[in-house]
Amino acid sequence: MTARVAWISRTPVKALKLQHLDEAELREDGVDGDRHFYLVGETGRLISNKDHPTFQLVSAEYDAGNDRLSMRFPDGREVSAAVERGEEVQTNFHKRPRTGRLVHGPWADALSELGGAPVRLVEPSHNATDRGRNGAATLLATASLSAIGAQLGVDDVDRRRFRMNFGIEGLEPHEEDTWLRQKVQVGDAVVIPYGHVGRCVITTQNPDTAVSDLDTLKALAAYRGSLETTEPLAFGVHAAVATPGRVRVGDPVSPL
Repeated sequence: MTARVAWISRTPVKALKLQHLDEAELREDGVDGDRHFYLVGETGRLISNKDHPTFQLVSAEYDAGNDRLSMRFPDGREVSAAVERGEEVQTNFHKRPRTGRLVHGPWADALSELGGAPVRLVEPSHNATDRGRNGAATLLATASLSAIGAQLGVDDVDRRRFRMNFGIEGLEPHEEDTWLRQKVQVGDAVVIPYGHVGRCVITTQNPDTAVSDLDTLKALAAYRGSLETTEPLAFGVHAAVATPGRVRVGDPVSPL
């Protein structure tokens, strides 16, 4: 079976609910529209689902043409407004400094109320991917989900737990690990995987409830903990974009 793109996902606001797309433009800084905004606390530290699991229950839509951001909350409430950019701020993004522009509007107050602590919305100059340009896109074999499911003794592990941009069907479990430092054609784009994606407690959380209900970290430690990987408890790979291009579900994927 030829390897093909099984899914494409993104989120306009880092930490909020994933969107699933039929096709997307893959740019040098990642999937178009992915992690266009991110959230920080009062000290400027990046906020993730480790801090506020319920944020992944909030869906966001960003209309770039009209510069309008909308969020829908678990109770059905919708908050929508034109984006108003404020002052430049220095933030702590995974212990690294990152400059962005503070975004004024109703979203921060609504998220602060949901999370029970103050948060602020920030727009960076480039997509807020965790590992910069070398991690502009993330890839995971669908067979890798089956492998961790077997370790956990469950039939299905929800792909959304791992928040990956591209799922690849037609590979052996963890075959994506063998692609490091080589070019891989993904649709019209070419990527170069540079490392493994190390996992945290977010993957234990149910994307529909935000409750930790599956010990993915224990499973990864049991069957992948002894492997030599660029990050601990690795599951999937992150990649730089060598050639931007359009990617569609069903497109072929192959190392070059």
